[in-house]
Formats: sequence, C-alpha cells, structure tokens
Amino acid sequence: MNSKTDEFPGQSRITIHSVAAVAGVSKSTVSRILDERLPRSESETARRVRKVAEELGYVRDVSAASLRRGNTMTVGVIVPRLTDTVMAMLYETLAKACSRSGRFAIVATTDDKPKADRLAAESLLKRGVDGLILSTARDDDDFPDELAKRGVPYVLALRTDGHSLSSVGDDRLGGYLAARHLLDLGHRRIGVIAGPSYASSSRGRVEGFKQALEEAGLNADPSYIIPSTFGIESGAVAIETLMRLSSRPTAVFAVNDNTAIGALSALTKLGLSVPQDISIIGYNDIPIVSHLPTPLTTLRVPFEQIASNALDLLAGDSSVDDRIRISAPTLIPRKSTAPIR
Repeated sequence: MNSKTDEFPGQSRITIHSVAAVAGVSKSTVSRILDERLPRSESETARRVRKVAEELGYVRDVSAASLRRGNTMTVGVIVPRLTDTVMAMLYETLAKACSRSGRFAIVATTDDKPKADRLAAESLLKRGVDGLILSTARDDDDFPDELAKRGVPYVLALRTDGHSLSSVGDDRLGGYLAARHLLDLGHRRIGVIAGPSYASSSRGRVEGFKQALEEAGLNADPSYIIPSTFGIESGAVAIETLMRLSSRPTAVFAVNDNTAIGALSALTKLGLSVPQDISIIGYNDIPIVSHLPTPLTTLRVPFEQIASNALDLLAGDSSVDDRIRISAPTLIPRKSTAPIR
C-alpha cells in the first residue's frame, strides 16, 4: 500500500480533505486545481496537488459536485432502438459531445412506441437527468407538448414537430439532392421507398424528392411511392412491390440506408443487378454501406453537428428565431447509381 494512504486508515474513500492534508494546501485550492472544467494550471502547487491526488487514488465525486451546482450533469437520450445504426450513431455522437463538456449521456429505447416514450422519459427523469434529447417525435403523438407543459427541458433530434427546440438534418434538401442525382443520370421513372409518414425526416425527404421532379417537369407517380418502416425487411418488401409494376422504375430512392440494403438484397434474389438493371440511392451514410459488394450511393448526415446543436439548445443557447437548427447533408456518389441504359 502507498505510504501516504496509510495516513487515513479505515477511510473507504479518499476525499478532497485527504488530498489537502497531504499536499499542505486548503480544500478550496484542491477543488479548484482538480476541477477539469477550469483552465489547467502548471504551477508548482498545482503539480504537487495532482501528484498527491494520483498517489492517494483520489476520484472526483461527480454526484456531490453536481448536487452543489443544483444539477446532475447527465442528459437522458431517448431513441427508438440501438439496433438501428442511425440511432446508435446519434447516441454515440451525443455521448462524446457530453463527455467533452463534463456531462454524461444515459440512453433509453422505445421501439418507436408512444407509450414506451413516456415510460422511458419517466425512468430517466427519476434518475435526475437535467434534460432529455428525443429522436422519437411522431406527428401522431403530442408527447413533446406534455413535456413542455411540465417544464421538462427537452430537445428533439433528427425528427421535429415543427415548434419544439430541435436539431435536425435538412431532410428536404437531402431528398432533393437524391432526386437531382438520379435525374442527372437520365432516370425518369424513379421509385421511392418512403419510410413512415409519422416521422418528419422521411416526410421531408419525400417532399424534397417531389420538388426536384416538379422542377424537371415531371409528376411524382403515387404508385411509385411505397410507404415503409425504417427497417431492412421493409425495404425488401417495398422494392418487390415496385418491381411488380407494369412499368417498373429504373431507379429507386430509399429514405434511409437500412431500407436501401433490404432493397439490394431483394433485387439480388430477383436476379436483377445494381446498377446495371436499376440504380439505388440511400440516406444517412451508415458505415457499412461503403463496404457492400456494390457500395451504396447515399446522403451523408452530419451527426456530430446535429448532436452539438442539440446539446447547445438543451443548455439554453437559443433565441425565438433559432428554435430549429438544420444541418445540411452531403451527396456521396458510389457504384449503386449509374446512367440509365
């Protein structure tokens, strides 16, 4: 055992008082030097205090410091599921952004069910989180309004209800860029795997897609727009529906990468080649899509910027005209799209 720890026999936890006693300084001096949020001092006293703290095995009591400040420095994150790579990427970027500012992110999942949303929120709030970040907003549910009435700090991420504090991607722009890319390749019969209508993200992408077609003098054929979930299997079912049309599309825009992956799998089973027989474009740029046998053309979503904006909004960094922050996606062309034959 370190000889210095012998000075505190029977003490289960080394405290600031312990470090101060060994270093020969006041408790407030130790507290200031070991506070990671303050600029790091390289004075002789600061170096001595840090060395003593390390030798004693001192670990800062975050919960006690948080109680003194009146908060817990924790953020509750609610996502539909972590098996969805997009939601896992959002949570990971939020957790990293929290860590950089001395906060900690706790996640809860809901399987995209409104009742589970409420249970997840209550569970996190009982654990004392300072606020919530939700990626589960639905048009058919007024849960964010309920939180607002209760005075619970919250921010919506990736999806928005149009009036709550929100950090989202520019979904309309993304859908527009996807359609414009396919139009520039000569495609005119373009199908859409549209996602669920309750999610602002999928609706925005479809709206942007339609806008690009209208600007090109084309009408979006309703039979080419197939509702889906955000899941892989749903993408497979949707592409099979499109391939049964008498005048089937030469290209398809899937509003997320999962449904695009499902479509690619189903097309292989149907004996069709991508992009020789049909072009496919996805959305989000999850890591796997660049490593597929046919790398997927997609729209890259700036998750780090969305996470950073969400935390800033949760901290109160907003104005009346700055309630919804929108981050632009980037088109990433790969081998799954090609000029029409």
